[in-house]
This record gives sequence, C-alpha cells and structure tokens, in this order.
Amino acid sequence: MQRNHFLLMLHLTKGIGSAAEAKIIAAITHDQAPKRYPWSVYALCQILQINPNSKQAQNITYAYQQQLNQNIFPIDVDYITYFDEAYPIQLREIFEPPLILFYQGHLAALKLPNLAIVGTRTATNYGYQALQHLLPDVVHSGTAVISGLAKGIDTMAHQITLRRGGVPIAVIGTGIDQFYPASNRQLQSQIARSGLVLSEYAPGCGPYRSHFPARNRIIAGLSSVTLVVEAKIKSGSLITANSALQNNREVLTIPGPIFAENSQGTNELLALGAKPVVKSKDILESIQIFDSI
Repeated sequence: MQRNHFLLMLHLTKGIGSAAEAKIIAAITHDQAPKRYPWSVYALCQILQINPNSKQAQNITYAYQQQLNQNIFPIDVDYITYFDEAYPIQLREIFEPPLILFYQGHLAALKLPNLAIVGTRTATNYGYQALQHLLPDVVHSGTAVISGLAKGIDTMAHQITLRRGGVPIAVIGTGIDQFYPASNRQLQSQIARSGLVLSEYAPGCGPYRSHFPARNRIIAGLSSVTLVVEAKIKSGSLITANSALQNNREVLTIPGPIFAENSQGTNELLALGAKPVVKSKDILESIQIFDSI
C-alpha cells in the first residue's frame, strides 16, 4: 500500500482525530514510524501513545482494521497529505495541522500571496461597502482571497474576488461534495473552477457544529494576514483571529461604530493591538511585509 493511501485510510478511521493525527505526523517526521504500510495494530497504538489493551485502543484498532479491509474510497476525489510538496508550508506550522486536505480546483492557488477574510454571517451594508472599497486593489495585486464560504462576509469576499477576476480559496466545514449553506452551491462551484475549495472532512460529511471552529484554524493557518471585517463579541471570526495570533500571524480589522453590535468584536481587536484598516494600502503593506519574511 502506498503511504498516501494508507494515510487516507487512517484519516477516515473513526476515533482518529486531529490530536491523534498530530502524533502520526510527528512520528513520521521524526523517523519513529514503520516505513512499511499498513502499520501493525501494535505500532499504531505505540504511535498514538495508548495502551493496546484499553477500550480506546480496541475501538480504534477495530475501526482501523475495518477501514483497511475496505481499502477503497467511495468517491473519486483529489487530496493531498501533510507530507506532499503541494501541502502549504504555513499550514504545517499550526497546532494540529490536518493530515489530509481534500480539494477541488487548482492547487497552484496556494502558491500565491494571500489574505484571509472573516466576518459575521449577519453582515450589514457597512461591511459590504468596506469590502467593496478595500478588496479590488488587493485582488488586482495578484493576492488570493481565503474565506470560509459562510453567509455574510465570507460570501461577499468570495463574490467580489470572482467579479474582479481574482483567485478565491474557500475552506469549508463539510465534505468537499457538500454545499453548505445550500444557497452557496453555485458560488462553491464557481470557486472550484476559478480557484480552490479545501476541506479536511471526507466527502459525504455533513455540517456538524464542531467542524467550523476547526475549519477556522485552517483559514488562519493558510495566511500570514487575516482581516476581520465585522464581528460580534462572541463569534467564530474572533476564534479565527485568535488562531492567527497564536500562530504569530498579523490580524487586521476594520474599525466600526461603537454602538454597532457587528463592530463590537472588531473594535475589541483594535483595543488588543490589531492593525486598523481604512484603505487598501494598509492591507497590501502587511501582505508584502509577511511575504518577504
């Protein structure tokens, strides 16, 4: 069995999550794993640091054997592993990077300078006007725009990027063959044709609540610079911003009215030291600084 196919089988094994995958990545990276695939159950338990006689080990190894016995993937889909040259270098630096990325579209998009954009699903006209004002110059500079294909700011960012002839990258919290929200089905297909759609979740996987905070770490991990457009105090956008800060990436934000609920999160980020953005040049300066490092 080829290594990549084996890693795909591991990724699909029930009970092996991001923490376990981080141990698998470390074992292979540090030459502490068998070089023949598939691994024995004992070797897998050693790498995952679990007692082979424990209930957890029994559950994982049963699922592992079931997956290996099946040894097929039901849908013809493209994927890359952590160890492939096409895997984004910056994503390797985050806490618990995904072992597998499924994709549709053009992997060359990952080689471009990029900007991650996040914001509320309940965007206002202020957020839309801000993106219309700021994003065209960024797109025309050859910068790819990364977002999460959610309603609101994400959708706006993808749409503006496409209209301006840019390269959109969508990181989704479902299987690559799913469309969530359903209203973005056409938009997701357009992104796959003009840019790239990424997911760590296997085809067929639905929109589970826990997937979206995990998805946010990938959005933040792919880019050196994250722009928060509109965000409430408790929002997924702030989770993404915190992920970016934890990975020593720059966070930019658009100041907003102090009484606007959708600006409370962005204004809080400003108070904590995020860079304010009022013109496209503010964004481009940050992208150029980080690309030169």
